[in-house]
Amino acid sequence: MNKQTEHDTREHLLATGEQLCMQRGFTGMGLSELLKTAQVPKGSFYHYFRSKEAFGVAMLERHYACYHQRLTAHFTSGPGNHRDRLLAWYQETLKQFCQQGAISGCLTVKLSAEVCDLSEDMRSTMDKGAQEIMALLARALEDGRNSHCLHFTGQPLPQAQVLYACGWAPICRPKYP
Repeated sequence: MNKQTEHDTREHLLATGEQLCMQRGFTGMGLSELLKTAQVPKGSFYHYFRSKEAFGVAMLERHYACYHQRLTAHFTSGPGNHRDRLLAWYQETLKQFCQQGAISGCLTVKLSAEVCDLSEDMRSTMDKGAQEIMALLARALEDGRNSHCLHFTGQPLPQAQVLYACGWAPICRPKYP
């Protein structure tokens, strides 16, 4: 198996696993179902991941890396000024979740409750990913302040933490009062 094939198989397992987790959750996604859906033999899974938990960590790392890459591109080269980009990010996030349902659009929201008690490694990976996204938001806020299109008091990181929390609040709220 050459390096490209190995990368492709590993990536295919991670992408398939993320799709299944979005539908069923991490504990609801059986290893047999993952392997059958991905059309990958069981031995291949254990070639890349020592356990289902290690797979979950890699899946979360991949998820956050992709999200971070998309946000970085948006905040650095998206249309408009820094304020416009932040507003567009928030509006697009809200629109996406409204269209897809309460928690169906984000692996973080989908897995957060289940992972906190299930796996310290996965919880830690999720926390690290969220911290990196908040740091990226803080840089976007600071860039906006430096270019005089955003005005706020205090440090950018606490502001970014509030924005991040506000981004998840509408999608985490219960459907019933």
